Amino acid sequence: MSKMSNRLHAGTAELPPPPPPKGRYLATLTLAALGIVYGDLGTSPLYAVRESFLPEHGVAVTPENILGVLSLIVWALILIISVKYIVFVLRADNQGEGGILALTSLVLPNSSPPQGRYRLLMLLGLFGTALVYGDGMITPAISVLSAVEGLGVATPFFEPYIVPITIVILVILFMFQRRGTAQIGRVFGPVMVVWFLVLAGLGILNILKAPMVFGAFNPYHAVTFFLANGWHGFVVLGSVFLVLTGGEALYADMGHFGRRPITLAWFALVLPALLINYFGQGALLIVDPAAAANPFFRMAPAWALYPLVGLSAVAAVIASQALISGAFSLTMQAIQLGYAPRTQIDHTSASEIGQIYIPGINMGLMLACIGLVLGFGSSSKLAAAYGVAVTLTMAVTTILFYVVMREKWHWNLPLSLLVAGGFLAIDVAFMGANLLKVFHGGWFPLVIGAAVFTLLTTWKKGRRILAQRVSERTQPLTDLFRRLEADPPVRVAGTAVFMYSQADSTPPALMHNLRHNGVLHKRVFFLSVKTRRVPFVPLEERSIVEPLGQGIFQIKLQYGFMEAVNVPEALAALNRHDLPLDPATLIYFLGRETVLASNRPGMAIWRERLFSVMSSNARSAASFFCLPPDQVVELGAQIEI
Repeated sequence: MSKMSNRLHAGTAELPPPPPPKGRYLATLTLAALGIVYGDLGTSPLYAVRESFLPEHGVAVTPENILGVLSLIVWALILIISVKYIVFVLRADNQGEGGILALTSLVLPNSSPPQGRYRLLMLLGLFGTALVYGDGMITPAISVLSAVEGLGVATPFFEPYIVPITIVILVILFMFQRRGTAQIGRVFGPVMVVWFLVLAGLGILNILKAPMVFGAFNPYHAVTFFLANGWHGFVVLGSVFLVLTGGEALYADMGHFGRRPITLAWFALVLPALLINYFGQGALLIVDPAAAANPFFRMAPAWALYPLVGLSAVAAVIASQALISGAFSLTMQAIQLGYAPRTQIDHTSASEIGQIYIPGINMGLMLACIGLVLGFGSSSKLAAAYGVAVTLTMAVTTILFYVVMREKWHWNLPLSLLVAGGFLAIDVAFMGANLLKVFHGGWFPLVIGAAVFTLLTTWKKGRRILAQRVSERTQPLTDLFRRLEADPPVRVAGTAVFMYSQADSTPPALMHNLRHNGVLHKRVFFLSVKTRRVPFVPLEERSIVEPLGQGIFQIKLQYGFMEAVNVPEALAALNRHDLPLDPATLIYFLGRETVLASNRPGMAIWRERLFSVMSSNARSAASFFCLPPDQVVELGAQIEI
């Protein structure tokens, strides 16, 4: 029997890019992008200007300082969002997928594990990924809390109830996640269109009072602001950065919509609306410096205040939804790439693979958000913790992007240094200003990032050590076949599937079965599942099938890091005349290892114990691979690492 025609070799060409969306489809995607991609950036006007003029910053609310802050905001949006992300970084996609983990996978070679500088790049990417979780905890808390605080502007009556109302909204938001975003996704876009139009409308009403704010387009005002305020101006830079906090989310959501709809939405509506609103807040402060306590809500006429609070709360929920969904997607990628233990992943849509719900992550984020609201008590105090993680993640993105320019796009060194160096200089400036927040709450996302980074690296290294320990107990396939020829076991009817990640070694479960039962099924599949460093693998390249002789076949399944693994579904696709099989009659044999910490060389003892705990709480392989419970046989073993 010849090898199957669907054999996949290393270095298979990447999928051709899909045609760019046009017409009504482009409009639909652009509308959806408004609701998902720009929620975080779109809600920054709730608090960014207010935080820039806090009394403790020591910057007076004068026309000169207002123009200086506005100029910083304008050029931050233009240079970082418009130029860095929209023009450059969005082009660094991994088969259409974006985000720091996809970017990390793009720059790493196919060899595993990465060595030398590639290992450093991998660790940087993982650290940036870990920091995103801290950002994902703070964003819902600060967005919803700042929106609800608008009630306190309307009347002091609501002041004692702001925190409880915020917590209720957050609980409802996280409880709704189990139903998926498919139902509410259709209304996200239209609501955010209304939101951005309201932002622009409020801005225009106030710009008419002081049109001089348009002078902020001149970067001279930003320069003179720093010259006049010195150290205090540098401190304010940390608050100005709040207008950029959705930049990484913009990149991460690229796979859902594509670069063109995201670009169109930004330049056609989002950027103009944000600039007009920030100018409007500046104009209000020039006319009434006392409005600095909450300039966003004070822009609105008295009759519009309550509707504006309601719309702000809805916009904050939408912004939070995008970050929560991003955390789910990031966790799934980490699991598929081997950086996180298997966990329960529920698919909430039959047609959209990216719409998932992870109960454990959802519960953790909800408890963290509630704890942040209770612990900090106000959006101003939360803003002191916000931005530290994002600036570090943006700097890591710039470093990885430089590698893409040099090694993937083959740009020359001077041009690559000019582009990446310019962006990194801005990132470092914002990073320095935000690091001043560390002792005022900024430690929180750093602690979360460090904890997640420790978990990711511990799991990856622990799995590698565990694989080495297991391989010490296995034998090469050549030895197995010599044994089968010398001492043939009893062959029983049926088809057995032995799952093992090392395709060139005998599955431990098979060795246990032969040792204890002394039988072998008439037809045997050695099955391994591999995740490639690409988002998706085309169906025609899903499987590699090789006949090994004596009724034994080697099957290798390959998935992208954005795909859920379904082994029975993949095997059913192989049911053809040259490989007849009935998935309903298969028996799956799995090994289940109990990990024991030991003094053997590997990891520090505390990391080995941590890995043991993570391993014991991981989702079972049978459940993760969607195997029918009544067709699974698990054979256990204790392994010291």
